[in-house]
Amino acid sequence: MEAAVVVIVLLFVLAFLRVPIAISLAVSSIVGLYMVDFSLNTVIQRMFTGVNSTTLMAIPGFVFAGLIMAKGGISKYLIECIRAWVGHTKGGLSVVTVLTCMVFAAISGSSPATAAAIGAIMIPMMVKAGYEKKYSMGLVAAAGTLGILLPPSIPLILYGSVSEQSTGRLFSAGILPGILLGAALIVYAVFVAYRKNYGGLPKVPLNERWRPTLKAFWGLIMPVLILGSIYTGIVTPTEASFLAAFYALLISFLIYREMTWHKFKEILLESINTTSMIFLIIAAALVFGMFLTTEQVPQDFAAWVSDSGFNKWMFLLIVSLLFFVLGMFLEPTAIILITLPIFLPIIAALEIDVIHFAIIMVVNMELGMITPPVGLNLFVVSGIAEEKVESVIRGVVPFFAIFVLVLVIIIIFPEISLILT
Repeated sequence: MEAAVVVIVLLFVLAFLRVPIAISLAVSSIVGLYMVDFSLNTVIQRMFTGVNSTTLMAIPGFVFAGLIMAKGGISKYLIECIRAWVGHTKGGLSVVTVLTCMVFAAISGSSPATAAAIGAIMIPMMVKAGYEKKYSMGLVAAAGTLGILLPPSIPLILYGSVSEQSTGRLFSAGILPGILLGAALIVYAVFVAYRKNYGGLPKVPLNERWRPTLKAFWGLIMPVLILGSIYTGIVTPTEASFLAAFYALLISFLIYREMTWHKFKEILLESINTTSMIFLIIAAALVFGMFLTTEQVPQDFAAWVSDSGFNKWMFLLIVSLLFFVLGMFLEPTAIILITLPIFLPIIAALEIDVIHFAIIMVVNMELGMITPPVGLNLFVVSGIAEEKVESVIRGVVPFFAIFVLVLVIIIIFPEISLILT
């Protein structure tokens, strides 16, 4: 117990000092293992074997594909297509923003990538059309979180790896909750448009809408191609990630011709940096997991919950509050890898469906992506809009209620997550 206290205190001290979370996890865990006379010779081996996973290899593929979409013209033409069809409606540009985020999310698997790709185009467009900039930034930050709920989702890939659940089933479970959250954001966007008189763009004649639609065709069929190939069993999620990257490269180089070798090198470097960061966190979290297992923390915590008489509803409420707090300081990757090994025995004891819990967890982490002080989407949108983070936070506050409402609905009605699995 003494070692566990030391590890937790050291972890939070290092995190507070802004030491990267991967290093904070690894250092605190190694100190804890040393205190309990654990053989440290196995630490490096465990870190290597943990990341040497076929399932986890989907992460670099989807990261790479998302960056190619953002910089190779695909996201731009998707926006132009959706704008031609709904941009003229009341609040049309805000609806375009949410819909495009949903399409982009169905390919990239990353929340920051979705917010960056769509926000770079839509925020200036919305401001030019008379939308309040604060609201525009908040909408992009909130809609961008769909990147980790709609399949393919990098957090769901990690969840499947830790919990030994089918990635395909987890992807299926995220579809309806993602659509529900997207629909809720659209309803709110239309409500705000009527209340603040945010108009739409000039209506594009019907016979002219097909031109941007045909231009965006290759991007529009990409989610169908990638997800369809997974659900029909033609390819695994890992194979689909590299299929997505290859397809995006092909379209960007040969059809849209907006990809240059200079851009390609930038994308390659950025995807390597992002993937390295994620895998370093995974490796460090595995060491943390070794310490938890050695000290039997998951079993002790499960026994405490059982002795406390918590039912599953009380447990889910407490867990959601915990995820909300953790989301203020940690990335989704770290939250999953730190907490899931502890919660799995409790989920089993309370007869909570592991797939349903995954969606609850991810929706909570979506909320964390827009919650200060470390919500990633806040900083992404702040950077592309060249505004202070405080302005983005003020713009995103009204969206908190929508996320909480959708989370409550998903908790109460597990069928929303499970019906397609």
